[in-house]
Amino acid sequence: MILKNLKGVILYNELSANAGPDEADVLDQVNVVADALNSLGIEHTTLEFSLNLQKVQDRLMALNPDFVFNLVESVNNKGNLIFLAPALLNSLSIPYTGGTLETIFLTTSKTLTKELMDKANLPTPSWYQGKGNFIAESGRKYIVKPIWEDGSLGLDENCVYDATDPALVKQVEALNFNTHFVEEYIDGREFNISILAGPEGPTVLPPAEIIFDSYAPSKPKVVGYKAKWDESSFEYLHTHRTFDFPESDGKLLKHLQSICIDCWNAFSINGYARVDFRVDQKGNPYILEINVNPCISPDSGFYAACQKASIPFNEAVNRIINDIPKFKS
Repeated sequence: MILKNLKGVILYNELSANAGPDEADVLDQVNVVADALNSLGIEHTTLEFSLNLQKVQDRLMALNPDFVFNLVESVNNKGNLIFLAPALLNSLSIPYTGGTLETIFLTTSKTLTKELMDKANLPTPSWYQGKGNFIAESGRKYIVKPIWEDGSLGLDENCVYDATDPALVKQVEALNFNTHFVEEYIDGREFNISILAGPEGPTVLPPAEIIFDSYAPSKPKVVGYKAKWDESSFEYLHTHRTFDFPESDGKLLKHLQSICIDCWNAFSINGYARVDFRVDQKGNPYILEINVNPCISPDSGFYAACQKASIPFNEAVNRIINDIPKFKS
């Protein structure tokens, strides 16, 4: 589809007064999308999204865009409110990127995502969210995770417990299961695999593995907040991404790529997404998260995967816009 005559709005979350690097990263995404739209010849403007929905609505109606590139990652720095952006756009009948309202809501909740993965026979670690008695199995580890937050907010190695650790029971007893849940910790390899829409359907981009370099055997391998955002930390300096694999990984990588397509179909994803995996010591894959509106800043896994696939970023943006449901042929 020819996009040059379209008018777009890049919608992004209003930042807190003292925004941390995880929150401020959205500005890098705004800039890289703006550059891509410029190269595509698409007229556009930027707009902050906040809890003042009336103000946002009035501005959108005045701009009257053909589409919105939705980069809203939180609202009032809360992940459980991001559905408000697609909900407002739906109510105004404005096409937008980044997943439908239903898909955004379902996948923002990690536990609701896991329930749906279970029903679709997609592999995911076992979890506990307050129903029945929590029984830790000997020889296993568990990790306490926030349900709604992204960007590894509230996640680090201190969230990992051995089954026999008395602190695990105390932590579970104290948990608010509206905000946190307990998941079996899979001790193994971690993979991030991006997916991009295309004229012939979704394309699984080159798989990436997260390498935990020089980690002591007792140190949990977690891509937590420090690994992503604290540039002075051990975790940040010793956690890196690779696209290089030996031939012996070929079968595993094909399996992971196949699961990505299953995720795309099961959750009715459009545009782009990223699926995060852990693979245990026996080679069994487990889906940790399905992110239907992943970070696309220049240092993100999605951007790097596009580069590895020799897909210019403006072409990726072109594909994303063309896969907005209203624009599909």
